[in-house]
Amino acid sequence: MDEEILNNINNLLSEKKNIVLIPHSSPDADALGSCLALYHFLKDKNDVSVVSPNQYTEILNFLPGSEEIIVYENDKVKSEILFRDADLIFTLDFNSLGRARNLSNLITGSSAKIIMIDHHENPDDYANIMISNSNMSSTCEMVYDFIYEFDNKKINNKIATCLYTGIVADTGSFRFPSTTSKTLKIGSELINHGVNVTEIFEKLHNNFQFKRLKLLGSTISNFKKIDELPVLYSSISEDDQIINDFKKGDSEGFVNFGLSVEGIFCSVLFIEKKDEGIIKISFRSKGDFKVNIFASRYFNGGGHEHASGGVSKLSLIETEKKFIADIKQYLNENYE
Repeated sequence: MDEEILNNINNLLSEKKNIVLIPHSSPDADALGSCLALYHFLKDKNDVSVVSPNQYTEILNFLPGSEEIIVYENDKVKSEILFRDADLIFTLDFNSLGRARNLSNLITGSSAKIIMIDHHENPDDYANIMISNSNMSSTCEMVYDFIYEFDNKKINNKIATCLYTGIVADTGSFRFPSTTSKTLKIGSELINHGVNVTEIFEKLHNNFQFKRLKLLGSTISNFKKIDELPVLYSSISEDDQIINDFKKGDSEGFVNFGLSVEGIFCSVLFIEKKDEGIIKISFRSKGDFKVNIFASRYFNGGGHEHASGGVSKLSLIETEKKFIADIKQYLNENYE
């Protein structure tokens, strides 16, 4: 970590502070893992709270400290008091305030110093201190470095479990291109702190309810290939969600099945959200195709080169038609 940044944060933490830690909306394992690891690290000498913009998947309730997370949608009054009294705000695993959704106004309206820790590209300039590195595998890997710089002796089983979970989830169990020898070394160090590797894998991946399995089957059945292009896409309609008792996080990883097909380098999943009036889109790719550029240009999205998200305000059918036309044009213009 840059020495000037280290000194600035040391000065900010030299006295007891009211600290709020924020993951992005609909937080995943990396977002919650980084928040909770930092929560356990800072809470001995500070008043620390984790405030999530909205509800997250119950799959992550095994993370140590998850019972302390305040969900803004469920407790707005308490959340607003915490922001009002905050001295420091950490934003974790996002670098655009739009990703904090309903908390963005509370962040900008706070008098607190803001510290960003994130590994996505093209960060917005909203934080007083930016720790940003898109070459890192995960925000949890960055938080490991952060904690190690300040006091590596404080890394315990709770912190290690939170960090390992986020790293293993964001690296696809250490198989995505963002995985480095350093990532593997950090994973090894965390295991030395008693992380239960088997239990974390079971919690993250072998957690299907029967209806979620049926939803996966429906999603796979819905996959379609675009003629003459190495692209597959599928959708989960509102009806699919009702029939299969859809819960937040149930579709996690479904989009990746498209990439398991030989010769396919782009897989896309559309999820209908009638209550929000949007179609949520997940993009995955491999090879030279950078889906973050495509998502940003056509679907108001972004993210990593090979894993991005976007949204559409059109209907599900219209969104699929737009996607087909857009990706044909994009590939013809950029990959001929």
